[in-house]
Amino acid sequence: MNIVIDTNVILDVLTGREPYCESSAAVLKLCGTQTTGLISATQTTDLFYLLRREGKGAVDAKAVLQQLIDHLKVIDATESDVKNALASSMNDYEDALLAFGGKRHRADYLVTRNGKDFLNSPVSALSPQAFLEQFFGDSPGIK
Repeated sequence: MNIVIDTNVILDVLTGREPYCESSAAVLKLCGTQTTGLISATQTTDLFYLLRREGKGAVDAKAVLQQLIDHLKVIDATESDVKNALASSMNDYEDALLAFGGKRHRADYLVTRNGKDFLNSPVSALSPQAFLEQFFGDSPGIK
């Protein structure tokens, strides 16, 4: 199963954001074993910037990104993705670009905490908790 991972899910884990961290971490732990997690190349630049803004040095920020991409597949953005995102009825262009890249890579779901931003997405959106419950019954790693 291929799942697109939204930036907010990754940030939940990196920043220890409660009460979301536990379910988001459980989703990421499944990537590379029971699912293939997809992130866009543009997300890596966003995450690098945010990590630096949070006080991480460039070396540490790169190390965090390396750990992520060791478990997640980085997908590109093509001209068709850009055109589809611009023409879509999704309000947030960055979210649309992620969704259309995910569609091209045959993502089954897009895991996000901002489901309302993906109402018109070509890939169905689920929260981390809903994804875990729907496909794994009790959330793996969650008490």
